Amino acid sequence: MEKGPFSVEWLAQSSRGGAPEMPDESRPCPPDTPRDREAAERRSSGHEAESVGTVPGRSRTKFSAAQLQELERSFREQRYIRAGEKRRLAAVLNLSQSQIKTWFQNRRMKFKRQTQDAR
Repeated sequence: MEKGPFSVEWLAQSSRGGAPEMPDESRPCPPDTPRDREAAERRSSGHEAESVGTVPGRSRTKFSAAQLQELERSFREQRYIRAGEKRRLAAVLNLSQSQIKTWFQNRRMKFKRQTQDAR
């Protein structure tokens, strides 16, 4: 059985008697989701170099000095954050629990690099 360049949807539509439109590579498809629309806008406004190799989604979190001070204090006490402490920090610092978790993961890696470089 020979496979053609057509999608399953196209084949299903053609078997129902509809004449599906051939895909036109030169004509871009309209964006389907808000994320697709944002990505299309970034590409059209000349931001493709900035987004190469990055995953679309949240932008980088800029922590304030007070947030960093509290996170560092907590890290000095214990390198692995417990669930209760994560909830408390998230509420106190006005951050999400996943941001707290990610900060601790990144801080442990930074600590590991620092200790390896010191040897």
